[in-house]
Amino acid sequence: MEKITQKNVIEKWAKDFPCVMLWLSKIQHKDKKAHYLWLYCIDTKLTPEKLLALKEGLQSKKAEMLLDTFLMHTAYSNSQKYNISIVVKSFYKHNYCSLERAAGNVTFEKQTPYRKHTKEELLKIYRATFNPRDRALIPFTWSTAIAKESLTKLKWKNLDADWQKQEIPHIGLQDKIVKGHGIGKYKGVEQHTFLTPEAKRDLIEYKEWFERTNNVKLTEEDPIFINLESGSEKRALGYQGLSSIAEDLMKRSGIKFGWHDARRYVESALEEVKMHPNWARKIRGRKVRGEEAPYSRPAIEQLRKAYEEAVPLLQFTSPTDTDYLRRRQETSEQIMNKIVSGEPLTEEDRTNIKRFNIQLREIRHGTHDGGIINCDFEQIGETQLLSYLKAGWQIVHKLETGELIVKR
Repeated sequence: MEKITQKNVIEKWAKDFPCVMLWLSKIQHKDKKAHYLWLYCIDTKLTPEKLLALKEGLQSKKAEMLLDTFLMHTAYSNSQKYNISIVVKSFYKHNYCSLERAAGNVTFEKQTPYRKHTKEELLKIYRATFNPRDRALIPFTWSTAIAKESLTKLKWKNLDADWQKQEIPHIGLQDKIVKGHGIGKYKGVEQHTFLTPEAKRDLIEYKEWFERTNNVKLTEEDPIFINLESGSEKRALGYQGLSSIAEDLMKRSGIKFGWHDARRYVESALEEVKMHPNWARKIRGRKVRGEEAPYSRPAIEQLRKAYEEAVPLLQFTSPTDTDYLRRRQETSEQIMNKIVSGEPLTEEDRTNIKRFNIQLREIRHGTHDGGIINCDFEQIGETQLLSYLKAGWQIVHKLETGELIVKR
């Protein structure tokens, strides 16, 4: 008899049980979850129908007690027990005989700390890629925080029509392709996120390369990330395909990572620039209480300006975003000159103070009460360097003029 595995569990076991197939029709990652249910049935020596029969009486708690007893005595690891418990409760729920909430509770014990990649590590992963599609995937994922499953469903229409002309392109994901798939409490939960300039650059190069090598034109209805073996058929890169890419890149780069790590990377950057938590949740595609849908264009522009603050923290294929730093420094100097001269600030100036995270501190110049700009970045000459280093500043870039950009 052929051994039951995750790959053949549906064909060799699940298809013989209508109640299992009904359950699988409503969930994701069917192979993996069917295998966990199979393990539970083997251990308890009950078929799926007999598991459901334990809940036939309205007051019966036999199913709950069986699951609790299994968790108490099984030799499976904590993470396996956790997954089996979740799967068993899901199986009962989708067959309309839910277990009590207290049943099968397992505390998920994190064995290793969450990975937090440095820019140097991400650059090693990026350089380990062998084709423009995989190369585009790395900065795309580490700038958008789009989840692995959603990556398989993205289409070019999710990008704004003029995305190639935007410095920081917007990507909008409707509720059906983010967590919850727009069902129940997740209805209307959209994801609005953005590409860094380096992610946009690599996405354009990938698109042009694919069209050229396959002699096709990608339309807005085509998937963004395509299974390269499908060629001109343009089939979407699947969930397993993404896993295979990650495994190959880990071997070649020597850096462990998962696509979900990108979400933590983006979240850390948004927290560092002190973005409002609700805005950060919108960028990560999570539910924001009391929001209105659809998301308005002015709100997207607000998000874009807030996201722009995190761009230098997110980009990793070049040492620094010098254009951004130079633009920020020039804006800071202009506002400083206005304040010192007593010239009133415009609404655009006040927007830029927030946009570039410029902080004002009070000073006195004779009879003038004004302010000077106290930036996180400054452009200085080499003669000023020693005093800045003693004050705790760090060099982030040397300009062609010989001047330096330093960071507090």
